[in-house]
Amino acid sequence: MAEKPLKYNVNGSSSWVPYYVPNQPERPGILGELVPQILSLAEINNEKHNYPPKRTNQALDNGLLDFDFVSPSWFPNKDIGDKFVSSDPIIEIQENIITLKDNASAWNNIDSIKGQVIGTVRGYLYHDDALFTRFDFTSERELVKALHKNRINAAISGNLPALYWSKQFNLPITLAAEHSNGVLVMRLRKEHKDLLPKINAAIATLKANGTIEAMIYKYTHQATFSESTLKVKTTTNFRKDSCYNLAELAQRELLTLIMLT
Repeated sequence: MAEKPLKYNVNGSSSWVPYYVPNQPERPGILGELVPQILSLAEINNEKHNYPPKRTNQALDNGLLDFDFVSPSWFPNKDIGDKFVSSDPIIEIQENIITLKDNASAWNNIDSIKGQVIGTVRGYLYHDDALFTRFDFTSERELVKALHKNRINAAISGNLPALYWSKQFNLPITLAAEHSNGVLVMRLRKEHKDLLPKINAAIATLKANGTIEAMIYKYTHQATFSESTLKVKTTTNFRKDSCYNLAELAQRELLTLIMLT
């Protein structure tokens, strides 16, 4: 194990389900379970912190944190910054414009956000936020509520968190234009770049032995996303490529639930 522990944070809001689930140690989310396994296999001592997204980015920039988890698709030109290196991909992740059904046709082209007020999550990174006016909320949960209160006409959210909170509150939303589509990686400060081979080897091991596949299924299966006893048969097959398509798999199951309830 490395002598000095590396400090990290899962860079998401408190509503970043299913990637991170706060205050549920038995079911902490996909990253909540995978990250300790990656670090254990890589033999890296670590300290987990719970900062909000904006503070996480500041702490990484000034060295108070050593790594977090981001998608290069969130950054302009997919550039995570000169101070950092990135691991191999862990899982896929997607963002969409979310809106109400009656407004969906107005937001089917990503160019429609230009010059508009768009709901966003405070502290989150958006690769093109120079093109629109941010209206920050505290979480994906609050974005869904704001749409139904007519505080905003459209927002940008990860598709899975948006669908989850839509289901939980029975507040239907529509996934409109795709805003970003990429992969989650570990963003590591460059002074620790010598650890990357061990980190990437750990990620590869967890892919090869089915751990990542199983974790995705655990947190995107309908029983995790609904308190009801509704049973939905699924014939989902996992991809066997370099990174599992979490968004595609879970979206099908969640949409099935939403239509049947």
